[in-house]
Amino acid sequence: MSHAEDHEGTRRDFLYFATAGAATVTTGAAVWPLVNQMNPSADVLALSSIEVDVADVAEGTQLTVMFQGKPVFIRRRTAEEIEEANAVELSELIDPVARNGNIAETADASDANRALDENGEWLVMMGLCTHLGCVPLGDGAGDFHGWFCPCHGSHYDTAGRIRKGPAPENLPVPVASFVNETTIQLG
Repeated sequence: MSHAEDHEGTRRDFLYFATAGAATVTTGAAVWPLVNQMNPSADVLALSSIEVDVADVAEGTQLTVMFQGKPVFIRRRTAEEIEEANAVELSELIDPVARNGNIAETADASDANRALDENGEWLVMMGLCTHLGCVPLGDGAGDFHGWFCPCHGSHYDTAGRIRKGPAPENLPVPVASFVNETTIQLG
C-alpha cells in the first residue's frame, strides 16, 4: 500500500464523519421544534391552578405546597399573629406595597390587604425570599416572629412583609381564593 492510498483513505474517513455530523445536526434542528411544540405554552401555564385542602391545618401552623414549580406557604394564623401584624405602622415597612395578586399593585401592605380572608386568619404567600430566591424558614422564625431566610438574613413579619435584611420586597401573595370552607384555589 502506497503512501498516496493511505492518505486517500484518511481523507475519505474524514468526509464520512463530517457528513454524518452535519446530518445529525440538521436532523436535530428539524426535530427540535416538533418536540418543543408539545410543551405547554406560557398562557396555559399562567392560567393553571390547583386546589389545596386546608381542613387539617391547625391554627398557628402552615402548609407548604408547590405551585408552578415554586413553594407556596399557606398559614393559618393565631389571634396573636394577626394582632402583631395589625400593630405595625405602615411607615415602618421597608416595602409599603401589598404585592397581592388578588388586588391592585398600588394597594398598601397592610395586613388586611395581604390576608386571604376578612378575619385575617389565612395568609397565602410565595415561599421564595425576594433577595435571591431562597426558601425562608417559617413557624415564627426571625426577629419579627414570621419567616427568616438564613442564607442572607432577611426577616419577615407575621404578614410576610420584609422588616430587616437585604430582601427588597415583601413575600408576594399569589392569586388565591376559597372555593369552599376547606379548599383554597391557587391561580
